[in-house]
Amino acid sequence: MSLTEKETTDKLYYSISEIADLFEVNASTIRFWEKEFDILKPTKNKKGNRLFTQKDIENLRLIVHYVKEKGYTLQGAKDKLKKGTPEFDNVKMEVIARLKAIKDQLNEIKAKL
Repeated sequence: MSLTEKETTDKLYYSISEIADLFEVNASTIRFWEKEFDILKPTKNKKGNRLFTQKDIENLRLIVHYVKEKGYTLQGAKDKLKKGTPEFDNVKMEVIARLKAIKDQLNEIKAKL
């Protein structure tokens, strides 16, 4: 079960399992991306568990967008993040996410008819 957009604004910190569910990837993928991308800097608690903030979620959305949706290589995604305009990309991704949610709702309505 993935987190909804509303649920990702309710808390200050999220566990790696919540983040993995949100982006539908393995926790090991998140840990790997943390090593590969400088923009990912989750804090760690005393036990060493990663705690992701809202900013980390936004950065991960960008990474997922470039790597999973656009098909960039990791190096290509890194380059894009370094020279791109993440604010603009975040807006585009928000619009896409909203449109997908609307599509899902419409499909649910269609199925009920």
